[in-house]
Amino acid sequence: MRLQDEVAIVTGGGRGIGKSIALTFARNGAHLVLASRTLSDLEATAAEAGSMGRQAIAMKADLSQRQEVEALVDFVLARFGRIDILVNNAAVQPPIGPLWENEPDEWLRTVLTNLGGVFLCCRAVIPVMIHQGGGKVINLSGGGATSPRPYFSAYAASKAAVVRLTETLAEELKPFNIQVNAIAPGAVYTKMTREILAAGSAAGERAFAEARRVQEEKATPEAAAKLVLFLASQASDGLTGRLISAVWDDWRSLPSRLEEVMASELYTLRRIATDSSRRR
Repeated sequence: MRLQDEVAIVTGGGRGIGKSIALTFARNGAHLVLASRTLSDLEATAAEAGSMGRQAIAMKADLSQRQEVEALVDFVLARFGRIDILVNNAAVQPPIGPLWENEPDEWLRTVLTNLGGVFLCCRAVIPVMIHQGGGKVINLSGGGATSPRPYFSAYAASKAAVVRLTETLAEELKPFNIQVNAIAPGAVYTKMTREILAAGSAAGERAFAEARRVQEEKATPEAAAKLVLFLASQASDGLTGRLISAVWDDWRSLPSRLEEVMASELYTLRRIATDSSRRR
């Protein structure tokens, strides 16, 4: 699953899952542009990727702002002349607590960052991919995308929306050889875990207990990074519009099951009634 000399934008690539994705890409031959609002973390990741002999550039950008996203894409094109892979990983989690107690501006900022950032990055990058004849877009889903996540309403709603955006965009881009997929990374010990622990009872008993477990196990992002590598590589050609779990799904067998998967509703968000004719 080599990405030799392919150009990848990884948002939120300075720490956690994004950093693991970026370094996995670098080990497999990709050149990187890493973007987020925290430049120091990005620079550390870029330096590590650069030590592997890859070009890796850190760019500070607020991905919820159209002008900054467009400037990022213009820079990548000026530097490399193409964009082969877009990984929309950057996200924020607060506010934590019951919806009616959430601060409205903070709630809306989370949706703007987690959903709006994906939209703006896709909107800026996709015309480039269409012009060059193909590309790969991988969006990061998260807790609450497929089931309720109480006390994290902004995060859950935005991540569910990212999955449906993924499915919709995949359909629009089928004629252009651009595959769009989402991943569920599973529980990983990151800054978000620490936010939950700091929130205490406001996060709810279930979320707090899960965060404690993840902290104790020091769950790592390697499984998620390997899945993103697969989706970014030619090994996943033809697979699009799917939400795949890094932990629970047998994604390594997907190339041999591609026709079956794409003819079904497997790995999609659907409401299925008992009578299949009543699907909604």
